[in-house]
Amino acid sequence: MARQTFWKGYLKLSLVTASVSLTPATTESSKVRFHVLNRATTNRVESRYVDSVTHKPVAERDQMKGYPRGEDDYVLLEDEEIEEVGLESTRTIDIDTFVPRGSIDWIWYDKPHFLAPEDKVGIEAFCVIREAMKANDVVGIARLVLYRRERAVLLEPQGKGIILWTLRYGDEVREPAAELDMKAKIDSELLTLMKKLVKEETKEWSPSMVQDPVQKRLKALIRSKEKNLKKAVPARKPAPVKSTGNVINIMDALKKSLDAEGGRGKSR
Repeated sequence: MARQTFWKGYLKLSLVTASVSLTPATTESSKVRFHVLNRATTNRVESRYVDSVTHKPVAERDQMKGYPRGEDDYVLLEDEEIEEVGLESTRTIDIDTFVPRGSIDWIWYDKPHFLAPEDKVGIEAFCVIREAMKANDVVGIARLVLYRRERAVLLEPQGKGIILWTLRYGDEVREPAAELDMKAKIDSELLTLMKKLVKEETKEWSPSMVQDPVQKRLKALIRSKEKNLKKAVPARKPAPVKSTGNVINIMDALKKSLDAEGGRGKSR
């Protein structure tokens, strides 16, 4: 299955520009998902926004954003006002600085995406930027609007392409809960045994190491339940109305109606 491109724009470094596209590097398409049903009817249950006081549904056109500043007191904002404070250009990845590769701790990394040139014209510019980062062993830092939010992003050369990582915001990363006592002494014999154990358990990386056993068991459960279910009998479809092309044959319908009316008149 072809990967779906969800963003197209430009990668820019100084005066060098390349047309590029972004594709999510991860997927949850194989994850088991459920619908919420009404136990009595097995109909799907809908989720709607309702007024917390009147309990009446609120149409999307009547919804707006509110920043709480007190109990039942809000600063009101329209979507257009929120969008105006974002980046001027949401379609350009303008690399404004570089940092040494490996200098950003893993905890700042959020979501990975594949960045690739979009056309033949941009391939050379794309490759020049990628190879320059490789040669200097650095990663690029830029800003971009993704998932309706302005985000800091990291561009990391990898193979023939570039991985674009969205980075967490500064206020999203917490300080460690407690600091370890780095001066604590470690028993040398214990450390030797632990090193030996770690070495014996070291293997080559494989994606099979991070498979989700819960998803496997859920799928097996669903398959076993499917076997016990009777196949649903499809509802009988009404006989199709004769038509000429895509238009219902109104003449036939009128004749049948007149015949029916004539029969009723004779019986009176």
